[in-house]
Amino acid sequence: MPKTSRRVVITTLGITQILAWGSSFYLPAVLANPIADDTGWSLGWVVGGFSVGLLAAGLVAPKVGRTIDAKGGRAVLIASSVLLGAGHAIMALAHSLPVYMLAWLLMGVGMGAGLYDAAFATLGRLYGKEARGAITTLTLWGGFASTVCWPLSAWLVEHLGWRGACTVYAAIQILVSLPLHAFILPSVGRSVPTAKPVPSGSGDQIPDGLTGSRRSQAFLLLATILTLGAVTASMIGVHLLTFLQARGLELAGAVALGTLVGPSQVGARIVEMALGRHYHPIWTLVASVTLVASGVILLVTGFPILVLALALYGAGNGIGSIAKGTVPLALFGPFGYASLMGRLAMPSLLAQALSPSLGAILIEWSGSSAALGLLTGLATVNLGLVGLLWMTSRPDKST
Repeated sequence: MPKTSRRVVITTLGITQILAWGSSFYLPAVLANPIADDTGWSLGWVVGGFSVGLLAAGLVAPKVGRTIDAKGGRAVLIASSVLLGAGHAIMALAHSLPVYMLAWLLMGVGMGAGLYDAAFATLGRLYGKEARGAITTLTLWGGFASTVCWPLSAWLVEHLGWRGACTVYAAIQILVSLPLHAFILPSVGRSVPTAKPVPSGSGDQIPDGLTGSRRSQAFLLLATILTLGAVTASMIGVHLLTFLQARGLELAGAVALGTLVGPSQVGARIVEMALGRHYHPIWTLVASVTLVASGVILLVTGFPILVLALALYGAGNGIGSIAKGTVPLALFGPFGYASLMGRLAMPSLLAQALSPSLGAILIEWSGSSAALGLLTGLATVNLGLVGLLWMTSRPDKST
């Protein structure tokens, strides 16, 4: 079988990432209120289903990483398409909360096996140290998920209802994503080189990576930074339209304005793709945290600079996805990269599992300003943590 080209692999994953993100992570932003209105379930319970999904995704993330390290990513991504499709189908038929939660449980496992963490790990497994460019390019595709799927979801809800929207997404996963994963992605076999540990006698050193206590400290700092960033992204991803509507916008206007986040993400990723090879990936993380903090702070201030707030947030969130995949590769090396990504993903996803429901509770009890205030605090803390990570990861000039 001829070797699948790098461009084809990235394009395939790009299409399936748009469909996976748009039909899972970004789904509640449009469907949560219609589901609550139709079923009579509280918004907290409806968004709580998404939290169940994220919890499941976090719990399976380490296993997903180890599986990709051992066998490659194709089988895992195939399973993700099946699980997401099954989850959507069950959700379309859900007339009780337990069935609705079961749907999100299946979708959550599919998210853990099919979103960025698994896709980055697959690219790392395929290309080793050379995966940075592939990861950056993949995020260009993924940046269009909300831009494509928010309007699509709104159109489907308007014309088919929320159950019809779920049915369409189930069909897309089975008829589009599943064949792409199954027939185009390469398997990783003996012919594909993998990173190996350094020869015996070199201690615990990882090639091109931090070692000893600095490695442990950097891992904890990076895990915390990614976790706080994920909480912010999750809460804004689910409640952005609510935040915008609280500013006086109608749903159509909020959807239109919210779609600015996608192009902002892509624009920032294009800049990163053009310039990223000239600097260490940690500077991408520094820029991401700074832009997200600026965007969230401006979002609190209201409409006159609302477009700027969304643009800054989108840019920071966009390159943050790149940093999530490239910083671990740069700091810790390619050996065991997929497993490492699984370990980093777990706390982020578990924290994300709580944040949408927490956001819904804050919005219902105290209004959107309280939720935005919490996000501002988290973003500010992350600014300090990324500075500590930069200091920890600097080369030790004494050796």
